[in-house]
Amino acid sequence: MSDPGPGRWQIGDKEVVVSLGAQRLWAYEGEQPILATFVSTGTAETPEVATPVGQFRVLVKLPMETMTGTVNGEPYQVEDVPYVMYFTDEGHALHGTYWHNNFGAPMSHGCVNLPMDVAEWMYRWAPEGTGVTIIP
Repeated sequence: MSDPGPGRWQIGDKEVVVSLGAQRLWAYEGEQPILATFVSTGTAETPEVATPVGQFRVLVKLPMETMTGTVNGEPYQVEDVPYVMYFTDEGHALHGTYWHNNFGAPMSHGCVNLPMDVAEWMYRWAPEGTGVTIIP
C-alpha cells in the first residue's frame, strides 16, 4: 500500500486510525494497512462539534439510523444514516455519508463521515470491539 499511515496504536486483530490533521483514515489488519481514505471529522468550531481524540472501540453497529441531536442550541435530524458504528457513548460514530462529498475537510458534528463505499466495506470488515484510535 502506498500510504501506510501512522501505524497501529492498540492491540487486537483489527484497528481503525483516524488523523484529524490529515482528515484521513487507515484500516489495519495485523500490522498491515489494508485501506486508506479521506474522511470528514468534526468541524471543532465549538467543543460540542469536535471529534474526540483518544483510543476507543466500536461499541454498537447499526445498518441504518436516523441521527438526531442538538448542536449549539439548534436541533438537527439526518434520516437514514447508513453503516453506523458508534465508538463513544456520547454519539460519536464512523458512518456512511450521502449528504456531502467534501471528504478531506472537516464537515461533521463530531462523527467521522465516510464515503459510502468505504462505509459499507468497513461495516462488514470491523466487528464490534474493533479498536478506533483518533489522533490529532
